[in-house]
Amino acid sequence: MTDPEQPPENLDEQVSLRHRLLNVRTIGSVLFGVLLLFLLSRVLLSPDFDWGEVVRHIGQANPAFLLLAFIAYYATFPLRGYRWRYVLGRSGMHVRFRDATEILYLSWFVNCLVPAKLGDLYRAYLLRGNFGASISRTVGTVFIERVADIIIIATLALTAGFWSFRGRSRPDIDALFIIGFVVAIGFVLMLISLKVFGGRIGRWLPARIGVLWQRFQEGSTGALGVRSVPIILVITTGIWLLEGARLYFVIRALGLPEVGLGISSSIFVALAAALLTAIPLTPAGFGFVEAGIIGVLFLYGVPQEPAAAVALVDRGLSIVTVILFGGILYAVSPLVRRAHGPRPAASTG
Repeated sequence: MTDPEQPPENLDEQVSLRHRLLNVRTIGSVLFGVLLLFLLSRVLLSPDFDWGEVVRHIGQANPAFLLLAFIAYYATFPLRGYRWRYVLGRSGMHVRFRDATEILYLSWFVNCLVPAKLGDLYRAYLLRGNFGASISRTVGTVFIERVADIIIIATLALTAGFWSFRGRSRPDIDALFIIGFVVAIGFVLMLISLKVFGGRIGRWLPARIGVLWQRFQEGSTGALGVRSVPIILVITTGIWLLEGARLYFVIRALGLPEVGLGISSSIFVALAAALLTAIPLTPAGFGFVEAGIIGVLFLYGVPQEPAAAVALVDRGLSIVTVILFGGILYAVSPLVRRAHGPRPAASTG
């Protein structure tokens, strides 16, 4: 039987950064993000908004706290790499921790440049090109990561938001809590259904699609077990606590006494913004996330100039540095060269 995985030459074109960066869709998505920021700034910010005040706040940033924010953010990548390696291993694919972390960081780099979460596909492409792994199965492991992220984000956001807004009646915040709770429960039920009924679904699909579905299910539910699920959730919790710590240190770096946000509030803002990165219309949620950070900070009564300064510094730390370091890694990585050259035969298991 012919391997139903996508032909390598088509996949090469889809993940080619040169092709994607010069693609009309990518250029259009960036312009859309700029337009979105402009329109939302007209809605969120008052006419007397002072960009000079924003620049002043950023210029006075404390380097020590910025370094702590940088360390907190980059500490998430070894954790993410270890989690992915663990999920891969449970799904029958064994990769070194260093290789898993490097591939994952390169996928982050791609996601910061192009829309539609192409970095997730690029991760599968690199794993196939270096280790002959099935693309469908790899996408299944990424899917499990995304579900774990959403469940933990919703849980931590609910906890942090409840604590930071305790004693204050806010119908809008209550609505967010309800939505987050429903989303988390929905994903848990979806995983259970996929684990229990996924095999039966494959029997009803055409043979070619059925094989792809089987590999996806193996990647997505192969890591789910009584012992493995708690490990995945604990690692994911650590990742998102560090993401919250990053924003907390950014706020401290800017020395904004009028902000007055503690760690629980910072975690809530960071996690609420993280959900917006899932919107695939722009690279790394550009436009949506910045507006989201500013909007959630407004809920805490943060003035508009400090809110904008926090959003710009935080996004600069989490996006610009990935583009800079990721570009260097992309240029020198043997994993990239090997994937774009002759590749080992794709796994049919």
